[in-house]
Amino acid sequence: MAAYLSVTGLSKGYTVAGQRLQVLRDVDLEVAEGEMVAVVGASGVGKSTLLHLLGGLDRPDAGRIVAGGVELTSISDAAMVAYRNSRVGFVFQFHHLLPEFTALENAGMPMRIARRSAGEAHAVAARLLTRVGLGERLHHRPSMLSGGEQQRVAVARALVMQPALLLADEPTGDLDEDTAERLHGLLREMHAEHGLTSLIATHNPRLAAACDRVLTLRDGRLA
Repeated sequence: MAAYLSVTGLSKGYTVAGQRLQVLRDVDLEVAEGEMVAVVGASGVGKSTLLHLLGGLDRPDAGRIVAGGVELTSISDAAMVAYRNSRVGFVFQFHHLLPEFTALENAGMPMRIARRSAGEAHAVAARLLTRVGLGERLHHRPSMLSGGEQQRVAVARALVMQPALLLADEPTGDLDEDTAERLHGLLREMHAEHGLTSLIATHNPRLAAACDRVLTLRDGRLA
């Protein structure tokens, strides 16, 4: 199967308190279209940095990233924003829902940002929220939802623009074991149903084991 993601020589570092901290070192990676890959490693090893680079939230110091035929390392900032908003879905450890908006409004927010009508955004968001088991909680605000329910809203929000790439950064890290297991199953189902290519950074061995492949990030390199 053709590669959806192709990464060569990826490096990224930061200057902290006057010291240079090298996070990623000459990372090479290929992910096939439709593959679900887990990235594991100790806290602070650079898993989030890797996902941010792949999703266009940050730019590398060196190297090349091609995602779905788009060479991210050579496009303009405006093109990067368009790529990020239309082709990538993000799920983070903390859901980052807007507290003043309902589940329906939160899930549909990417479509509203893309200047789609409220009616269209809410229709798509309602279908996704129903699919993730929140059809009766469309008009509940985040404070009225459990942690697992809030994270399911975040999954619906990540998929509302019909992305090709799903990036999940410790998506179950703030959930209890039973809730995390249910979210694992949901992520696998949504990956298959939507024909996604997915990378999941996780400490959870059960979530990692359910993926097609497990990569370990250590000393700035993938193994």
